[in-house]
Amino acid sequence: MFVQTSKTTINGKTYACKTVRESYRTAKGPRSRLVCNISKLPDHVQSGIEFLLKKPGGSFVSSDSLGLCDALGFGGIAVLHDAWNRFGLDRILSGVDDAADRGRLKAMVFARLLFPGSKLSLRTTSADSALAASCGLSQADLDEDRLYKAMDCLSGNWVGVEKGLYSEAFPSGATLVLYDLTSSYFEGAKNKKLAAYGYSRDHRDDRMQLILALATGADGVPIHMEVLKGNRADNRTLLPLLASLKRRFGIKRAVFAFDGGMSSAINLEQMRSDELDYVTRLSSSTLKALARNLPEDNQPELWDRDSLVEFEEDGKRYVVAGSEYRQQRDRERREARIAKGRFGLEAFNRVNRKKVDVQKLSAQVGCMLARAKALKYFDYHIEADGTATWSEKAEVVETEQRFDGWYLLTTTLARPDAPKETVFAHYRNLLDVEDAFRETKSYLEMRPIYHQKDDRVRNHIRICFLAYWISARLRNAWQEKGERREVPLVLRELQQIKVGRLRMNEKPLKVVLTDIPGKLYAILEKLGLLPLFQRAPTWAS
Repeated sequence: MFVQTSKTTINGKTYACKTVRESYRTAKGPRSRLVCNISKLPDHVQSGIEFLLKKPGGSFVSSDSLGLCDALGFGGIAVLHDAWNRFGLDRILSGVDDAADRGRLKAMVFARLLFPGSKLSLRTTSADSALAASCGLSQADLDEDRLYKAMDCLSGNWVGVEKGLYSEAFPSGATLVLYDLTSSYFEGAKNKKLAAYGYSRDHRDDRMQLILALATGADGVPIHMEVLKGNRADNRTLLPLLASLKRRFGIKRAVFAFDGGMSSAINLEQMRSDELDYVTRLSSSTLKALARNLPEDNQPELWDRDSLVEFEEDGKRYVVAGSEYRQQRDRERREARIAKGRFGLEAFNRVNRKKVDVQKLSAQVGCMLARAKALKYFDYHIEADGTATWSEKAEVVETEQRFDGWYLLTTTLARPDAPKETVFAHYRNLLDVEDAFRETKSYLEMRPIYHQKDDRVRNHIRICFLAYWISARLRNAWQEKGERREVPLVLRELQQIKVGRLRMNEKPLKVVLTDIPGKLYAILEKLGLLPLFQRAPTWAS
C-alpha cells in the first residue's frame, strides 16, 4: 500500500487530497484500488501513516524522549580541518614525533583563528566546540602544561616546517618577495634577551618590545618570519633576511620589495653586487635632491598626480608616484603639526617663571617642537623675560607643498622587463604584508606577549605564523569566489553550525548536524564548502 496525493485547483485555490491505495495485479497489468481517504486527518497522523507504509516494521517514539546533547561549535573547525588536510600540514609537522603533540599544535593554530587567548584559557574557551575532537584529542589533553610541551617541539623542527610550508605554497618558487617590519610589545618583560625599548609601531613606548620581520609572496602568503631584538635598526634587518631566504629556501632570482626604512645605501649597494633585483621607496629628501637636477620642464609642479613619472639619474632608475589623496593627507598632516607647535609655544608663554635660564628654556622649546614634529617650521628666540617669540618659515612650507602627495621609488629592474606600472604594482603589494600584520595583531591577538622564555616567545609567534599561513591560503581562494571579509571573521560566524549526539531515552543514537541557517548556507554555497556539511564526519563522533 502507499499514500497518493492529488491536487485540484478550483477558482484559483488548490486543494490536496491524500488517499491510501493498494496495488494488485490483473491480466492487463498492475492496478490500484482505494482503501481510504485520510485527507481530513491531522497532518502529523498523515505523515505517520505515510512513514509506516514506506518502512513496514517501523515504530514511533514520543518526541519528549528525543533530544540533542553535547551540541558543539563545528562549522569553522570543519573548514579548518579540511584545509589542514588539503595543505598537508600533518606531513609538514611530521618532525614532531608524538601524534598527541601534533594534535595540540593543530589545536593551538585553530584556536588562534577561532577564539584567540592564552594557553591557560584554551581548554575553557574551546569546551563548547569540536576543537579537541578535530585534533584527535580529548578536552583533558588541552591543559596548559601539555600545550607548552607541544609548543616546545617547534624549537628543533621549525626550519623543516618553514621549508615544507614554502614548498606547499610555492611549488614553482617565489618570483616576488615582499618584506616589512612591525613590533609587538611585552607585558612583564624580565630577563628576556629579545625584549628592548625601541621605536614602537604599536604606540607603546612604555613597553619593551621585539621586532618581527616578515617576508611574503606576491599573494600575501607568508614565507619566512624572523624574531629580532626590540631595538634593532630597520636597515640592519634586510641583509640577514636575504641570507636566510637564500640559504633556507634557495631564493636567488626574485624581485624584493621593501619599504624605505630598509633602503640604506649600504643595503642597496650590496643587493646590486649580489645581482638581486629590488623595488623600494626612498626618502622625500632624496626626491627633492633629484628634482633639483631635472630640467625645468620636468619639475614636480608640472607632474600629474594621477600618472607615474619615470627618469634615470647616474645610471639608476626612478619612478615617482602620487595621488590626490596623499597630497591632501600631507597637507593636513603639516597643518596639524604647525598648529600643534603654535599651541605649544603659546602655552609656553602662559607660564610664569621666577628664574629665567635662556639656554635651558631654548632647549625646552626645541624639544617641545621636535616632539610635535614641527621644529623645521619655526624660527624662535627666547627673550630675557623668558617668553618666546617666533615666526613660521613660509619657504619651508612652500617647498614641501611642491612635493605633497609624491613619493620616490627606485628599482634595478630594466624597462623592458618591468614598465613603470609593474614597478609601482610591486611596491603596492606591500599592503599585503601590512594586512598580515594587522590580522596577526588584531584577529589572532598575537600581542601583547606574556611568555617568560625567549624560545616560547618565538614559538608563540610561530603558531601565529602557521595560523596566518592557513588564513592567507583560504583568503586567496575565497576572494576568487567573491568573499572579501577577513577569514577569521567568516570562520567564527560558521561556528554557529553545531554538531551533537541525538539521544532517545538517554541513550545516544547517532551524531548529527544542526540545520544550517539560510545566511550561512549562502556563504557555504558561494565558497564551495557545502560538501563538508552533508553529514557529520567520523572524527566528530
